[in-house]
Amino acid sequence: MKLWEQNIRKVKPYVPGLQPKEDNIIKLNTNENPYPPAPGVERVMEQMKLDKLRLYPDYDSTELVNELAKEKRVDPEQIFIGVGSDDVLGMAFLTYFNSDKPVLFPDITYSFYDVWCELYKIPYERPMLDENFRIVKQDYYKENGGVVIANPNAPTSICESTEFIRDILEHNQDVVVIVDEAYVDFGGASSIDLLKEYDNLLVVQTFSKSRSLAGLRIGYAIGNKELIEALNIVKFSYNSYTMNTASIVLGAEAVRDKEYFQNTVNQIIEQREKTIQELDELGFTCLDSKANFVFATHKSVPAGKIYEELQKKKIYVRYFNKPRINNFLRITIGTEEEMNQLIIALGEIL
Repeated sequence: MKLWEQNIRKVKPYVPGLQPKEDNIIKLNTNENPYPPAPGVERVMEQMKLDKLRLYPDYDSTELVNELAKEKRVDPEQIFIGVGSDDVLGMAFLTYFNSDKPVLFPDITYSFYDVWCELYKIPYERPMLDENFRIVKQDYYKENGGVVIANPNAPTSICESTEFIRDILEHNQDVVVIVDEAYVDFGGASSIDLLKEYDNLLVVQTFSKSRSLAGLRIGYAIGNKELIEALNIVKFSYNSYTMNTASIVLGAEAVRDKEYFQNTVNQIIEQREKTIQELDELGFTCLDSKANFVFATHKSVPAGKIYEELQKKKIYVRYFNKPRINNFLRITIGTEEEMNQLIIALGEIL
C-alpha cells in the first residue's frame, strides 16, 4: 500500500438494485413507480425558461417547501429538502448522531443505514427482527445514541402502527428518533401527527416512489424547527445549492395535483393485492405489504434460482443473498400488464 492510500477513508458502499441498460425488459427491482409523473409536471417542464438555469437555484427551495407545508399542514420552517431521501437521511445521521452510544436500527432494514454509520464513524447496533420479521420494540428501550425505524420497513414491506412508533418515542425521549417513510403512501400510517407531541421526532419522506419522480431526486424531512435548523446548518456548511431549479419547480407542481397522486397510489395498492393473491396460488408466501412491493418466498423452489430464471426472461426483481432473507424475492409492483407477464413467467419457471 502506498503511503497516501493509508489516509483514504475505507467504507463498504451501499449496493443499489441493478439498472439494466438493455431494452424490452420488465424492471421490478428498484421500487420505482410504473406510472408517469402528474400531467402538470410535463406542462410546467415545457414552460420552463432555460435562461433560469444559468442562475443558482433557490437554496431554501421556497416554492417546494411552501407546497409541502400546505400539503402536510406544518410550518415551512419544519421542512428540510434534500437530494432524495438518501441525502436527507445521510445529513440527519451526520447531524444528530454524535455521541459514543450506539444508534439502533433493525438487522433487516434499509442497508444504507449501516453504511452511513461506517462512513461517519457512528457506533451502531442492529437488534434482530423476530421470526415474523417484526420489530421487537423492547429492544429499543435501552440506552442509545439514536433510533432509526423504516416504516414500512424495507425489504420486508411490513408497517407498524402509529401507536407502535409512539411507544418507541416514549422510551427514547433523550435522543433523535428518525422514522423513514419512503413507502408510507401505499397503505401505512404516517407518524407526522406525532410531531405535535415529540420534539425529537424526524419524519423522512421521498418523491421517488409514490410521486413518480425518482429521476429528480427529491426527499424531505419534517420535524420541529430546532431539528430542521440543525440540519440546515450542517447542509449549508457542506453544500448550499443542493436542489436544482428544475427539481424545485417540478416537485412543487407534483404536490399540487392531489387527485392524480391518489389515483396512481390506489392503482398500485389494487395491483399489489391482486399480485399477492396470484403469487399465493403459485405456492408463494408474501409478508403483509404496505409498500409498493411484496416480499415473497416459495414453498419449494429457492429464491436464488427463481431470480436467475426470471433474468433469463428479462424480468428483474431484487434478491438479497443475506442471512435470514436469502430465500425471499422483493418484487416491485408494476403495471397490470407487467405483473401479468411476471405471473406467466413464474408459472413457467415453477
